[in-house]
Amino acid sequence: MNQPASSFVVDATQQPTYRLLIDGEWTEGEGPRVSVHDKYRLQPFAAVTVADAAQVKRAVDCAQAAFQRGVPVAFERGAVLERAAVLMETRLDDFVRTMQLEAGFTASDATGEVRRCIQTLKLSAEEARRLAGDVIPLAGAPNQAGRLAFTLRVPLGVVVAITPFNSPLNTVTHKVAPAFAAGNAVILKPSTHTPLTACKLAEVLIEAGMPRGFLSVLHGSADVVRWLQEDERVRFFAFTGSTEVGRKIQQAAGLRRTQMELGSIACTILCDDAQLDVALPKVVSAGYRKAGQVCTSVQLLLVHASLVKDVEMRLTQLVKALPFGDPHDPNTVVGPVINEEAAIRIDAWIQKAIADGATCLVGGPRQGAVVPPTLLTSINDSMNVGCCEIFGPVVCIVPFATLDAAIARVNATPFGLASGIFTNRLGDAFSAAQRLEVGGVHINETSSSRVDLMPYGGSKDSGFGREGPHYAVHEMTEERIVTFTTC
Repeated sequence: MNQPASSFVVDATQQPTYRLLIDGEWTEGEGPRVSVHDKYRLQPFAAVTVADAAQVKRAVDCAQAAFQRGVPVAFERGAVLERAAVLMETRLDDFVRTMQLEAGFTASDATGEVRRCIQTLKLSAEEARRLAGDVIPLAGAPNQAGRLAFTLRVPLGVVVAITPFNSPLNTVTHKVAPAFAAGNAVILKPSTHTPLTACKLAEVLIEAGMPRGFLSVLHGSADVVRWLQEDERVRFFAFTGSTEVGRKIQQAAGLRRTQMELGSIACTILCDDAQLDVALPKVVSAGYRKAGQVCTSVQLLLVHASLVKDVEMRLTQLVKALPFGDPHDPNTVVGPVINEEAAIRIDAWIQKAIADGATCLVGGPRQGAVVPPTLLTSINDSMNVGCCEIFGPVVCIVPFATLDAAIARVNATPFGLASGIFTNRLGDAFSAAQRLEVGGVHINETSSSRVDLMPYGGSKDSGFGREGPHYAVHEMTEERIVTFTTC
């Protein structure tokens, strides 16, 4: 069996250095060595070696060659993914520790990430085995007697997955597992902030029987992505990240297909009949888990004017009670954001909003990369906290007078990923579902409600295409019509 990704050390600090995966072998990158930091202590604890242009080309060469040699049959692809799910169960603690270090996740957030990854692997295994086309009723058309027709779903070839730091395991799995389930060879470019989890997932997939060449891992930043874009043999780009970067990838893709999960300002609406005992704990979880670094984290909590005082009072107590700080402390609920630079930006936005008239109900001084869970009110649309994606542990209470006004506020943002609405009025629920310009509307749930078998994706500047194994498999295949005529 091939050596693991981190089986050697290259400098005097004795930090493990993780390598590239090309053609089934872990290979030292020819590019620079990049440190991976403990997100709470802000100290390097590991490193990766970055791919150069020649290694990127070799990864595509090997992926294309593996695909052309022959795609494993559907049953075998499903079996690999099922075995990987079993292996993940046995390595849960190792993955949790890794994400606590490199992502700053609390034990709860990291454990949830592993549990969801296991489900995504199992769902992808099922989709591999039931991928099928349709029978076309040609006999229903004139002069087509004696003809049969059906469609096939066929893999595209080489798929590139470019993944973010805020979900270093499950989002990676949502791209890699469906791509392989569909029969594609996958080149994974994980975030340089959180590359170790991706390497460990690759090790699991290799041990589970991933065929040589069907999975590559390349470390690096914009140059690696650009070199991949320049290779026309790459047939599909699956990207999760900022809208700004997504636009560049989409422009470079040309006629090649893409799936883009981009930025968001996620809103949740509390109507005047909302059951606050149910809604508010869900809002707190959705606003502050992973330190608010989820595309669907509740950023704007739209509250009916009749409930504002009660919501402010109750949320203040709930948010004040959240332990924050060291993600290795089992009691911590809100850990650090991805780096100190991000924390400085978030804190600056909070302070500017307060200077411009916002009220801070809960908050406190930044501590390194830790931003205390913050609750703001009296914000306006001109503040960064009201018109830009915060991507941090900040929730803003925004009053509204009518449901029409709340829906208009959600639709006024350039984004459209997901929204939640708490109401027991069927008419209001249907109205929101039909009029909110987002990829997902969740009734009596928050914007951050997601089950891994759902279709997941956005509209407008939040991107297009859908994750969720069933839907992603169809994104990463193409339809081929086959007809037979009897002679």
